[in-house]
Amino acid sequence: MGELEIRDLTKVFHDDGGDIVAVDDLGIEVEDGELIVLVGPSGCGKSTTLRCVAGLESPTDGDIVLDGTAVTDQKPKERDMAMVFQSYALYPHMSSRENMEFGLKMATDLPEDEIRSRVEETAAMLGISELLDKKPDELSGGQQQRVALGRAIVREPEVFLMDEPLSNLDAKLRTQMRTELQELQQDLGVTTLYVTHDQTEAMTMSDRIAVLNDGELQQIGTPLECYHEPENEFVAGFIGSPSMNFFDVELDTTGDRPALVHEGFRYDLDEDVYADIEGHGERFTLGIRPEDLELATADEPNAVTTTVEVTEPLGEVTYVYLEIGDRQYTATLEGDLVIETGRTLTIRFPQDRIHVFDGQTGEALRNRSRPDDEAVESLPGFQSPDSVEAGME
Repeated sequence: MGELEIRDLTKVFHDDGGDIVAVDDLGIEVEDGELIVLVGPSGCGKSTTLRCVAGLESPTDGDIVLDGTAVTDQKPKERDMAMVFQSYALYPHMSSRENMEFGLKMATDLPEDEIRSRVEETAAMLGISELLDKKPDELSGGQQQRVALGRAIVREPEVFLMDEPLSNLDAKLRTQMRTELQELQQDLGVTTLYVTHDQTEAMTMSDRIAVLNDGELQQIGTPLECYHEPENEFVAGFIGSPSMNFFDVELDTTGDRPALVHEGFRYDLDEDVYADIEGHGERFTLGIRPEDLELATADEPNAVTTTVEVTEPLGEVTYVYLEIGDRQYTATLEGDLVIETGRTLTIRFPQDRIHVFDGQTGEALRNRSRPDDEAVESLPGFQSPDSVEAGME
């Protein structure tokens, strides 16, 4: 079992300038074997939350519960959790083997042969068997990261805690280690709480994402729920790269159809969209993701004429930065399109892909339609995991 519950967690730091609320009444339940990623901008409280769970910080209020037992007042070594730090935190005078053995020797009474066996099995799993006699300064960043992971794994804890473990690696190695960490966590089946500021890591690695801002939980859900159905404007803007486009608009009901009016365009609304926002005032934020913008002709409904300011061709796609009104927005277009700077471009916002947020609270009033899971299952060559296993028997 490894069911972890963070109950009404609050952490306040006191200094001469006053109180700083780092975590504000946070509640999260992590199921046994689940990988939850805490994500948010710097200073949002995610690392403080992890340190409270680990026992490295004392909560001002609230409880940390593991398998139904409150561990809030227990020392870190008593919590049956293992932490992987951003800085790796390897002892420089010890070999990789000694670093991996250290926690077991200090916190358990396991015999030497059992400790040696665990270390060697874990090293083989991580592909670092040949590095066991080397010291940290003889290892690359990726190798040090594997040793730090190995030190946590040999503990066989109920919970893994990972504090931005990939941030010190270069981009290519970070991508590789993301995949390896996912496979490792799935193989071990250990409950994992993972902290990162990188929303790409959060999207690709997690079973669920917990999005934090200013110490408060904004949304918790699967990656695709947070991406397609954000609960507020902050989540919509933080999850996804490039970020969602936002337009400040006002509701106009004086014409033949209700419309959202921006300084650069007028956007007529279908009845179902208007029904979602009616009664929520006059000011709203219209949102649409860059990949949902479509090229159009000037005579199409809701077409917007823009000027291309900058293009970033990446091969598969091209990011096009457009001027609408007095601000810059982003469109993600096919990579084989050659679009010159300064060119006039006409785009449209498909009504089934827009988001509308309350202009005062930022609350999502309308989200785009979710992709159809059944459509994926009907694709040629697609097999569910169950059918694949059945075919192997």
